[in-house]
Amino acid sequence: MLQAIAPDLWHAQHRFKVNGLAASSRMTVVRLADGRLWLHSPVPMTPALREQLATLGEVGHIVAPNKMHHLFLSDCAAAFPDAQLFGAPGLARKRPDVAGLRTLGHAPQADWAQDFDQVFVRGIPVTHETVWFHRASRTLILTDLCQLWEGELPLSARAYATLTGVRKRLAVPHTVRLMVKDRAAVADSARQILAWPFERVIMAHNAIVERDAHAAVTRAFAVFAG
Repeated sequence: MLQAIAPDLWHAQHRFKVNGLAASSRMTVVRLADGRLWLHSPVPMTPALREQLATLGEVGHIVAPNKMHHLFLSDCAAAFPDAQLFGAPGLARKRPDVAGLRTLGHAPQADWAQDFDQVFVRGIPVTHETVWFHRASRTLILTDLCQLWEGELPLSARAYATLTGVRKRLAVPHTVRLMVKDRAAVADSARQILAWPFERVIMAHNAIVERDAHAAVTRAFAVFAG
């Protein structure tokens, strides 16, 4: 079910298992200035979730923000057939079954340029992640680039989070670091992201950071320096 984070900003979490690992994925929902909804990293569309979204506005945009977060894209597109679909560069080749999938560019789409700044993170072609800054709520919206797994977790999840370096601390997971092909390009993208005055970080997995968010991301991005 949707939970409010800030005015015109909500999230919903989907819990699942992958290869025996207990995990969760988060969909972030933003109501744009034009009143339409922008869905980031969609989760399964249950009847209850569809009803909640309907009370907030018309779903205008569904975004698969990197080449990993697309599993429920078709499900979401079927639920909202009038919405525009956007995916990471290369995702259309990976998901030829998704009709009408448009590729995210380096600049915000005209429909959401009033609401967001965005950066395409260069140098990690396996993910091709795009990152957003929602100006009204001063919120940074990430997917996999940074993670923070905290709280009570099953043993397998705690072990995974510890091994990848994200247990109880916001960090770039070791799995993502291993995917870097051009460190200078990633570092340049990180500098652009850190230029935004964000005060909150929403990630696709586990935690949302509400305090000292900019400092936490600055520390995490230090791995790309040098």
